[in-house]
Amino acid sequence: MRRLRLLLFLALLVSTLTAIAQTEPANPYYSRRNTFGFFAAYSNDSSHMLLGLVEERKLLDLGLSYSRRLWQGRVVNWQYNAELLPVALESDPLVKEVETITSPLPQTFTNIFAPVGACHNASGSYTQTINGTVYSYNYVDTCSRQWTIGEGISPVGLQWNFRPRRKVQPFVTTHGGYMYSTRAIPIEGAGNFNFTFDFGAGLEFYRSKTRSIRAEYRYHHISNHDTAGQNPGIDNGLFQVTYAFGR
Repeated sequence: MRRLRLLLFLALLVSTLTAIAQTEPANPYYSRRNTFGFFAAYSNDSSHMLLGLVEERKLLDLGLSYSRRLWQGRVVNWQYNAELLPVALESDPLVKEVETITSPLPQTFTNIFAPVGACHNASGSYTQTINGTVYSYNYVDTCSRQWTIGEGISPVGLQWNFRPRRKVQPFVTTHGGYMYSTRAIPIEGAGNFNFTFDFGAGLEFYRSKTRSIRAEYRYHHISNHDTAGQNPGIDNGLFQVTYAFGR
């Protein structure tokens, strides 16, 4: 009888251990060691948010991202993050100013330039006396836009995802890098080469353990750090959406 009880106890123990092994929870974290992404970012306007001075500049970026997990705990997932921008478009407002001297001799001059402030359509007339001669002028200012193509890279970046066990994770991020454009931006004389940095926050929505979508808002700054003749700088509020995948 004692032997039978022992056999029943051993059978129950083996059955219990087998059941525990079969129902052991999988990895509870929604995170990846290596993450790749495709993203699009857009800003419809610029203003003096922190450092930049120019207004009405638009940005449109298409790029790739890579993240490497550095440390993970129950509260935060800390990642290195880098971004590559094969397409970095910047749009400046342009003023076409047509000025006509009506007297003493009729002459017409046309200038096209990117203003630091906002662009406004305008017209009017004025007079000016030079060496006793009175000159009369008419002017017409009209606004348009000019897109400039460039490329950039942000090799230095960090991202912190909070609540890594949840499918929806708030995060903060920051990056530093450069941008090269085919013409000087945001005004003539500011140079083709500019430095960039950003910081922001958003939400990452995990569809599975390996795939997610990020939506975020960033403060984004562009300036040449006084390496060119002029350096007004550009501040933008940038909206970015990233499709991310990896393991």
